[in-house]
Amino acid sequence: MKKIAITFCSFLISLSVLSGFSVSAATTPTTNDFTVAAKSAIAIDASSGKILYAQNADDASTRIASITKLLTAYLVYKNVAENKLTWNTKVPISDYAYELTQNSNASNIPLAQNGQYTVKDLLNALLLPSANSAAVALAEKIAGSEPKFVDMMTKQMKDWGITDSHLVNASGLPNDDLNGHIYPGSGASATNTMSAKAVATLSYHLIQDFPEILQITKKTEIPFDTGNEAKMTLTNTNQMLSGFSTSRTGVDGLKTGSTSFQIDCFAGTTNQNGFRTITVVLEATDPAADNSTPFTLTNQLMNYVYGHWRTTSLVQKNQSLDDFKEIAVTDGKEKSVQLVAPQNITPVVPYATDGSADTKSLTVKFSKEKTASVEATVTKNQKLVTLSTTVKDSLGYLPNCTAEQIPLVAKKTVPRSSAPKVFWNHFVNFVNEKL
Repeated sequence: MKKIAITFCSFLISLSVLSGFSVSAATTPTTNDFTVAAKSAIAIDASSGKILYAQNADDASTRIASITKLLTAYLVYKNVAENKLTWNTKVPISDYAYELTQNSNASNIPLAQNGQYTVKDLLNALLLPSANSAAVALAEKIAGSEPKFVDMMTKQMKDWGITDSHLVNASGLPNDDLNGHIYPGSGASATNTMSAKAVATLSYHLIQDFPEILQITKKTEIPFDTGNEAKMTLTNTNQMLSGFSTSRTGVDGLKTGSTSFQIDCFAGTTNQNGFRTITVVLEATDPAADNSTPFTLTNQLMNYVYGHWRTTSLVQKNQSLDDFKEIAVTDGKEKSVQLVAPQNITPVVPYATDGSADTKSLTVKFSKEKTASVEATVTKNQKLVTLSTTVKDSLGYLPNCTAEQIPLVAKKTVPRSSAPKVFWNHFVNFVNEKL
C-alpha cells in the first residue's frame, strides 16, 4: 500500500426443500438499478461461496495493491499450521526489508536494521498499518526469498481455481517502489493484479481455514514489540471499524489497499442478519483525500446485499429434518439412529417481493439415499450424512464452490451387537439373498 493519511471523515452511511427436489430458476436480485463507483466489485456469502452481487468481477487486470497482504497472511497461517513456523519465531529484517522502511512512498513501521521480530508481531503489522517491510520479511523467512514466495502465492491461487492472477511481490507495491528487488522477468513498473472474484476467493478461504484472523482484523489498535525498544501501537487502516465515522456494526475485517496516495480498494467482511458476507471493492472512482471512498462504497454494497438476500431456516440445531430423520444401522443394538443438525441450517436465498424468503431456486440434496445404512458402532455426533444446499441463478458461486455442505450427525451412540448376534444376522442375510 502507498503511504496514506488516516483521517476521520464526516459522512456516516445509514444502515439502512428437500432431498432431491429442485424447482424453477431463481428470482435473482436485479443489479441494473445499483452500481458501485469502482472498476470492480463483488459480494459473496462467506459460508457457501455463493455470489450475491458482481460488477466486472472477472476483470483480472484490476490492481489490488495491499489487499495482496491477505494472501501473504494466508501463507503465514498455513506455515504455522504445518509447524514450519511458530508465532514466536524470530524473523530477521534484511537490507531489502529495511530499505523499504526508509521509503516515504510506502506504508511502513520503523523497523531496526538487522533487527528481529516475532512472526506474530510482523503479521499484525502486515494486517493493520499495512507494513510493506513486514510482508517482505515474512516472505523471505518462509520461502528464502521474495520471488520464491511469489511462486508459492501463485500456486496457492491456482489450487483455489484462480489461474489469471498476476503476482510479482508479497506486499502489493508497484515494482518501481522496490529499489530493483523485483520478480525475475517482471516489468519495471509491474504491479499485482487480480479480479474481484479472485480476491473474494482468497478472502473466502482465509476466513474458512483461519477464522482466527478476524481476532486481529477487528481491532483498531494492537501493541507491537511489547517490552522492547521498537515497541509502538499499530493502527488499523480499516475505517469501517468502531470509532470511525464510516463504521458499520458487524464489520470485523479485512484489508485495505491503495493504488495511489488514497485508499481505493477494500476487502471487507461483516456478520449481519444471521449471515456473514465478504465484499470487495477495487479501484474506486475518484477516491477522496480523507480515504473514506472505498468504505462509503462498501457500506452501500452491504446495504444492497442485505436488502436483497436473507436466510431461510431448514432445521434448527439438534433437530431432525422431516425428510431424513434417521438412518438404518447394521449390526447395531438398535435398528436405526436419529440424524440431527449440529448447527442451525439457514441457507442464504433472495428476498421475495413480500419480504419472505424466496426458496424457489433452492435445491437440497443428501450424500446418501434414505434407504442407505451405516455399520455399528455409531458414536454420538458422528457425521453420517452430508446435506448440500444450492441456489441456482445467473450469479453462481466462486470457483470450486457449488453448494453449502453441512453434516447430519448421530443423535446418540448405537453400540455394536454381540459377536454371536452379528454372525447370526449375517447368516440370515446370506440365506435370504442366496437361497
